[in-house]
Amino acid sequence: MTEAFAATWQPLPPEAVRILPLGGLGEIGLNMMVVEYRDELLIIDCGLMFPEPHMPGIDLVIPDISCLEDHTHRIRGLVLTHGHEDHIGAVPFLLRKLGFPTVYGSPLTLGLLRHRLAEHDLLGLAELVEVAPRQALELGAFHVELFRVTHSIVDGLGLAIRTHMGWIVHTGDFKLDQTPVDNQPTDLVRLAAYGEEGVLLLLSDSTNVEKKGFTLSEREVATAFGEIMPQARGLVVVATFSSNIHRIQQVVQAAVACGRKVVITGRSMEANTRIARELGYLKIPDDVLIDVRQARDLPRHRVAMLTTGSQGEPQSCLVRMSRDEFKQLPLEKGDTVILSSKFIPGNEKAINRLINHLYRRGSEVFYETTSEVHVSGHASQGELKMVLSLVRPDYFVPIHGEYRHLVKHAELARGMGVAGECIEVLEDGYPLCVSADGLVREPRLETGRVLVDGRGVGDVGHMELRDRRHVANHGLVVVMLTVSTSDGSILYGPELLTRGFVAEEETDLLEAARSQLWETLEEIAPETSGERETLEVEVRKCLRRFFNRSVERRPLILPIILEQ
Repeated sequence: MTEAFAATWQPLPPEAVRILPLGGLGEIGLNMMVVEYRDELLIIDCGLMFPEPHMPGIDLVIPDISCLEDHTHRIRGLVLTHGHEDHIGAVPFLLRKLGFPTVYGSPLTLGLLRHRLAEHDLLGLAELVEVAPRQALELGAFHVELFRVTHSIVDGLGLAIRTHMGWIVHTGDFKLDQTPVDNQPTDLVRLAAYGEEGVLLLLSDSTNVEKKGFTLSEREVATAFGEIMPQARGLVVVATFSSNIHRIQQVVQAAVACGRKVVITGRSMEANTRIARELGYLKIPDDVLIDVRQARDLPRHRVAMLTTGSQGEPQSCLVRMSRDEFKQLPLEKGDTVILSSKFIPGNEKAINRLINHLYRRGSEVFYETTSEVHVSGHASQGELKMVLSLVRPDYFVPIHGEYRHLVKHAELARGMGVAGECIEVLEDGYPLCVSADGLVREPRLETGRVLVDGRGVGDVGHMELRDRRHVANHGLVVVMLTVSTSDGSILYGPELLTRGFVAEEETDLLEAARSQLWETLEEIAPETSGERETLEVEVRKCLRRFFNRSVERRPLILPIILEQ
């Protein structure tokens, strides 16, 4: 049974706050949250997610913000917690629809965003305001304070919104790394201060709630690099996320300590390292960096390469190297490859295929399940408990995670003393009204996902995806017909063309199908034989029955009927 959606937002009581998740609750990625207070709106993050296996041909997925279309005049700002794509990637696609609100973010976050806005010819159309930890913002009815959090990208922020009932604390993505590479740990002092003043609602990252204990420090990765690189005999290739500036810095330091020069390849890696160097977050001496041509002239044990492709992306530099298709600097037997990232769910097959290809090239491969070459940027159970104990919220809503993560985080909060009636497990599209009287989940608004395919945004929907999956699984049969407009007679055809269905040599099957179709067309009454819609229906019915009966297959039937 299809769920009915609320027609519009319900009026908000004057002494209440409403939160509306538009992405990131019940899924990994697509993070976007709307906060409503005193008839004004504040947006937190505007991220994307990458397509799932059942979305053939789709490049990106962004939140559906149609429920905001009549409320853009109430938006007082867009605050970005950090620069990962799942938190800023949808901004270029949605900025215009949101009415170009002022965007607030840390220097690196806005540096990465400017690069993306420039790619979409949007730079300069919205005001971008740099903010810093412990800075306060007055955005209409919203008094917002920012606090530092440690994550797998520098310049991460959480935020606290002051209301007459207490603070609303949004952690962003975080972990409690007490020895971060930049010596800037999560601001526990400020979190404790919010707890002392009174926190109405805590919204906390749930990604790693299934992991016990504490997440390892990023410095543990430097130890692994320091052990692997000195022992490597040939070229060292390190693949990681281009946004993980601390990881990149540690790769460079390990390479320099071994007397290696560094090559940076991959479009996003080159862009992000350039931005991070310009802003002072990444320190690489100019004489350390070389290009691929210079690398070919050096002994292989004097070169380290930083690149993308750790998730097995088909066109990435590392995948091309694994297939011996990167002729500028091919892999040789005895080289070392380090995949310094986690296996993102859904990418396991592609990553395992990549690792197998690397071994075929004779490489020694280090990855998450065999070496300490990656640590998470998200808090594990011990850290989540610590935040709950410091903040002591009246109400709690877990965010940022698949549904099971949200449920387990809710259970963790109950174990920390938060009453069950004060916890709400939300999903995208469900508004939650928070007041001194408690939590009230309101009827769901129409939200969802918008698919991006090339330059098209939202023009591929459920029906188009269904047809793509159908073609991918069963193939395509095109039927060509020309019909007389005067008497409905067949002037040409039927001719059958196939793609992904049977080999061209299977002439007997296609000829039998053509004969069956011809008989069907002859049986159509003359007064309807010239109607294109009727012919299309009969062609589909006939061929579907024939192919299902003869070969038990269900190709997509595409009639092309011309009138003459």
